[in-house]
Amino acid sequence: MTEKTFHQNAYLTQAKAVVIRHSPEGGVILDQSIFYPTGGGQPGDGGKLEWLGNTLPVATTMKGDDQEIILLPGAPEILPPVGTEVTQVLDWDRRFSHMQVHTALHLLSVAVAMPVSGGSISTGKGRLDFSMPEAVVDKKALEAALNDMVVRDLSVHESWISDAQLRADPGLVKTMSVAPPMGQGRIRLIAIGKDEQRIDFQPCGGTHVARTGEIGRLRVGKIQNKGRQNRRIYLHIDKKEAA
Repeated sequence: MTEKTFHQNAYLTQAKAVVIRHSPEGGVILDQSIFYPTGGGQPGDGGKLEWLGNTLPVATTMKGDDQEIILLPGAPEILPPVGTEVTQVLDWDRRFSHMQVHTALHLLSVAVAMPVSGGSISTGKGRLDFSMPEAVVDKKALEAALNDMVVRDLSVHESWISDAQLRADPGLVKTMSVAPPMGQGRIRLIAIGKDEQRIDFQPCGGTHVARTGEIGRLRVGKIQNKGRQNRRIYLHIDKKEAA
């Protein structure tokens, strides 16, 4: 099992870890990881591992068996031996952009109060699919509502509930296509805003900015019909320096 350090601190860009084994794909499994693995529409992190004067480029990160996280190079490389202490170095610009976009998509799910049927995140942009029979969306009004939530600089924070609590309150789940991971004893929730200012509260395992003001100005892109009930809305973030 790999400890998910990225949940404890999504802003950690470097950290020590120990190699616990190698994967059949030629990847490295650490005892703890600041690298987020592909999942929930968010791409896996990249960066590098450093040890004893050696460097292993990490092209992406994926989930393995038994709660392990696998760091994968882009091509076959010499791997740090099992038991070696390494320094994890995150590609921060890429990660921070994913954090901005992921939080922005949560805002989009607030502004468009329809069930979410799919979504994806990439650098500087993302999209959500909504179960929406009629594609009646005022782009200017939607963009204004999103940027108002950004300007309010609402806090973004996590909490945890049990599987039983989620089953008792299924309305917390907005996504129709991806069910929250259950069977591990607890489920992570992401809230935007506190107390009477809270505007969103839903299961999510991804990485997020600490406040909506870190997202930057949002622009609504194309709105496409993807079938009789499905509408796809693209969201773009204006270029902004990573924190």
